[in-house]
Amino acid sequence: MHQIKLFSITLLLIVLCFSTSHATTWDKAYIETFAKRYLEEKLLPPEGGKISIRIAKIDPRIIIKPCQQKLIANIPENTKSRNVNVKISCADSTPWQIYLPARIEKTFAVVIATMTIEKGAMLSKDNISVQFLASNKIRGKKLTDITAVLGSKAEKRIAKGRAINTRNVCLVCKGDSVTITAKSANFIIKTQGIALSSGNLNKQIKVKNSRSGKEIRAKVTAINQVIIHL
Repeated sequence: MHQIKLFSITLLLIVLCFSTSHATTWDKAYIETFAKRYLEEKLLPPEGGKISIRIAKIDPRIIIKPCQQKLIANIPENTKSRNVNVKISCADSTPWQIYLPARIEKTFAVVIATMTIEKGAMLSKDNISVQFLASNKIRGKKLTDITAVLGSKAEKRIAKGRAINTRNVCLVCKGDSVTITAKSANFIIKTQGIALSSGNLNKQIKVKNSRSGKEIRAKVTAINQVIIHL
């Protein structure tokens, strides 16, 4: 009987040692990396853009308990939000879980001002470039082709780092002196006018003929150049 009892105690100790030896203590840096990799695999970058993920550091006062099971990651709430909580859990006999706040930012390659551009200043490769910008900082239609706005003018002051769009630049700006080209199959006439509205390439704007005082609609063809087809 004594031998059976001794054998049972020995077996229990072996089981406890085996169980303890297979429990892993995860350090905080590993868990933070684990959460980030989970988000990178789960969230696809938007078309024409990419995703930036920042995981919050775990409070150094938190003690991470050992776990015999593989860690599990999931996002309990809406993943479309910029701020999410990644749930890391251990489904052990004594389970535990921890939430890591994460910031998800979608960025797109767009034309931006590399310096402050004053109203009326011309856009060139010296003051604009294509860079990745967070989606919440992009207003209006995204411009990705720098050649589409080269030579245009700032219709209003554009701050450094701000995205360029068709609403804050113009090839012909309201109040500009413009050359009006009237063209038909047989002749071409040029005269001067004043732009009554702003526009970019191939856009129709209102123009006043300086000679006749007549208001017409003409298509923007270049900087301070418009055309009407007779």
